[in-house]
Amino acid sequence: MRIRLAATTAAAAGTLIALTAVPAQAAEYTSALKIRGVQYDAPGSDSNSCSTGNTKDEYLTVKNYSSSKTVNLNGYVVEDAVGNYFEFTANHYLQPGDYVKLRGGNGSDSDAKNVVYRDNCNFIWNNDKDTIYLYKPSGSRADVHSYTKSGSDPDRNGYIKFHS
Repeated sequence: MRIRLAATTAAAAGTLIALTAVPAQAAEYTSALKIRGVQYDAPGSDSNSCSTGNTKDEYLTVKNYSSSKTVNLNGYVVEDAVGNYFEFTANHYLQPGDYVKLRGGNGSDSDAKNVVYRDNCNFIWNNDKDTIYLYKPSGSRADVHSYTKSGSDPDRNGYIKFHS
């Protein structure tokens, strides 16, 4: 009887440990904001020219997946695998379900048009593969997304149609 009770207790303890380990691991990435998609290979021939280039056609979409919380992007950072980064330094509020396109090039940021410009005409995302990190103002990671030219998560593919 004691052997069965000990085995049952050990099995229950192992199950409890396994169940509690999953939420702790998932908690690292709990965030209302997620990388929804990336247009990493801008259409046309790549050119960093601010006046005639296609940098503005390279963009990252960040979406607020919360059903009730508005998020201010001020202080959030987007960074790639080699350290190229952009910090949102102005207030830009994403309502629940809303999104923003972080575009290369120069332009006027607009809440109404869901766009923020990096004010930099250099490409940031590699055309073949990259990893993109989204950091909260506290420095903790909000999301991470990797892609390769041959494929990506279907909801995050570099060639998906985004909201217009």
